[in-house]
Amino acid sequence: MGPLLALGSALSFGLSDFTGGLAARRASALTVTLVAQVAGLLVLVPALVLWPGRASWQALGLGALAGGLGCVGLVLYLRCMALGPMGLISPLAALVGAAVPVGWGVVLAGEVLTTADVVGVLTGLVAVVLVAYRPGTSLREAGTRGPLMAAVAGVSFGLFFVLLDATPTDSGLWPLLGSRLAGGGVLLAILALRPRPWPTERGRTLAATSGLTDQLANVLFLLATRAGLLSLASLLTSLYPVVVVVLARQLLHERLTRLQSTGVALALLATALIVV
Repeated sequence: MGPLLALGSALSFGLSDFTGGLAARRASALTVTLVAQVAGLLVLVPALVLWPGRASWQALGLGALAGGLGCVGLVLYLRCMALGPMGLISPLAALVGAAVPVGWGVVLAGEVLTTADVVGVLTGLVAVVLVAYRPGTSLREAGTRGPLMAAVAGVSFGLFFVLLDATPTDSGLWPLLGSRLAGGGVLLAILALRPRPWPTERGRTLAATSGLTDQLANVLFLLATRAGLLSLASLLTSLYPVVVVVLARQLLHERLTRLQSTGVALALLATALIVV
């Protein structure tokens, strides 16, 4: 069940990013993210009662640390995307974000992968880069600040997965409560220092949809790591950019580049190698 749950997480993360991206076109990305955090929290609280689990300081603390790092990574990512070039920033952050939990699971946690798993992981990492890549990037124009911030953002995203996996297996969904509270606190602190415009009614609807699907993605990922290996679950979950580009192609009629199309095909191959 682990790989299937991870694929469900990737689908949900993709839906969340797509709707959140549409909302961010109408307002600040930070306020959109905060609305999404609140929406996710509203559905998480009743789920805590229905889903069996033991609350503990370890579960809440690791979840809070994960949520804080995730929000810091988001802020850095948005900042380095503004610095550019996006064609280098986006795939670099995606690659590091996927490679950190994979490397952690294999090297530090001692997870044993089959040959098909290894080929699937490597294929998946290439797929993430190709899907996120945007043509027209010049390495000479990139400088060092933007790519460095992108790498740090990727590490933050990767550690988010690692810390959720490290939470007690009997804690149910309680780590996600700590994650939501900490992430919301970081965003509130940033907005208090640098206020941003709030979304319109249409934007709030999109942001809330993003928060609900993001919360579902977190739940599915947490369950995937408890049912299988962190390395495989995190790699499959990290394929969510494929969902974003496919939705953009179908709903917004955006054209896929040849590299993106190749990335989508490789993502399907990686999924088949790992799941089968």
